[in-house]
Amino acid sequence: MTRQELCQAAVHMMERAYAPYSRFPVGAALECADGTVFTGCNVENAAYGDTICAERTAICKAVSEGHRDFVRIAIAGKGDDFCVPCGTCRQVMQEFAPDMEIICLNGAGESRTFSLRELLPFGFDSRRL
Repeated sequence: MTRQELCQAAVHMMERAYAPYSRFPVGAALECADGTVFTGCNVENAAYGDTICAERTAICKAVSEGHRDFVRIAIAGKGDDFCVPCGTCRQVMQEFAPDMEIICLNGAGESRTFSLRELLPFGFDSRRL
C-alpha cells in the first residue's frame, strides 16, 4: 500500500467514528510488515475514560488477528493541527513497534511524519520491568 493510500484509508475511517461528546472524529490505518492494513476509528463513551482511540482500535484489531509487526500508521483528524497520538496510544504502540513510522494528518490533508521514538523518547517496555 502506498503512503497516500494509507492516509486515505485513515481519512475514510473518520466517517465511522462515534464522537458525540468531543465532536472530533479520528481515523487510523495501521500497516503491518506483510502489507496487511487494519483500520480504526475513535469510539467515545459518556464515561470519558472508557473512550477508545482510533489508533488503539486498529492495533487491537491487528493483534486479535495475529499481527504484531507494525511498520507505520496514519492518523487523521479534522482539526487545524496535526492529529498526533495521545500518550496512551503512544505507549501501546511502544509495546509492539518502537521503531514505527507515524503519519499525522490535519483537516486540510497535510501530513507530518514522526518516528515513535520522537513522540515517546523514553517509552516504557519490558526492559524496565
